[in-house]
This record gives sequence, structure tokens and C-alpha cells, in this order.
Amino acid sequence: MTSVVIDSVPHDRLTTNDLAGLRELFHAEYSAELGVWNPDQPYGYAPHDLHVIARLDDAVVGHVGWARRTISVGAAEVVIAGVGGVLIAPQARGERVGAQLMECAAASMTEAGGIAFGYLGCREEVVAFYESCGWHRVSAAEHSIDRAGQPTTQPPGPPILTLPLGSPPRRWPEGTIDLRGRAW
Repeated sequence: MTSVVIDSVPHDRLTTNDLAGLRELFHAEYSAELGVWNPDQPYGYAPHDLHVIARLDDAVVGHVGWARRTISVGAAEVVIAGVGGVLIAPQARGERVGAQLMECAAASMTEAGGIAFGYLGCREEVVAFYESCGWHRVSAAEHSIDRAGQPTTQPPGPPILTLPLGSPPRRWPEGTIDLRGRAW
């Protein structure tokens, strides 16, 4: 496989070509289940402030998005980068593109400053991948706004992973998580 190029693009600087490539990537994976991808509210989830994009020649072959948000965890206020839209095109799978994207996403979160943790929810089948990238599973109830715009509470159990940023890395606080909005 030719060398993959990874770059970070703020949401408001996505080009027409970026949007077309991302739309194609997401459509191939999710259109049958979730319909049309909207970059400003992807499948009903929260949008991203920054898109970390993998390109092979002119094609978008991978994506990780994140957005800064202050959430509450128990009695603590925590600034996180909520991560979503992690996707690798079939032709780039097995080439460590996902790990490279996650590394670049973490670096961009650190460079942004003032973010204590990366934060994501995922399917059980991909937990091992995120753990191999340095993420840690936490168990807590999570309040958020669902894809239909309604308040919802997820009991402890489904995968929630965090990535401590900065030095020295902080410990994730104990308590119920309130995302104060939609998940990513």
C-alpha cells in the first residue's frame, strides 16, 4: 500500500473535496443502517471541532473526529475531547492506519491545550483496539442527549474509554458522567 498521509482539519475548514471524501467513507459503512451522513450532526450525534483524516492518494481512507466539551463526572468538572466517527475504509484496514489516526488525534488534543482526557463510547468488539492505543475502560452511568434529542441514561457496563492527556497524566474521577449534550 502506498503511504497514507494524515492531516488535521478544523470543522469549519473542511473543503468540498474533504466533505465528499468523508461522505463517501461514512456512506459506504453506515448508509443502510443510519441513512445520509450530515457533517454538522452525523447520524444524530454531536459534530466534531477537528477532523483527523487519513488519505491515500486522493481518497479519504480514515477518520477520527473530536470536540472539546466540559462535562461533569461525580462532583468534578472535566474538559474532554469527545471522540467519534472513527472509521477506516476496507482498503486501508490491516495497515495500522487506525492506530496512526488515534495517535495523531491524541497529539492534536494535547496541542489544543486545556484538555484533560480523550473520551469515547464504542462497541464491545473494538475495545481491544482502543486499549492497544493507550485508552482505558471506565465503568460509570452516563447521562446524555440521544440521537433523537431526548435525555437518556446509560447504566454502567457498555464500553466507555478515556485517554489521559498531559504530563503527569491525571486519574479519571469517580462518579456518574453527564456529557451535557449528545455523544460523539
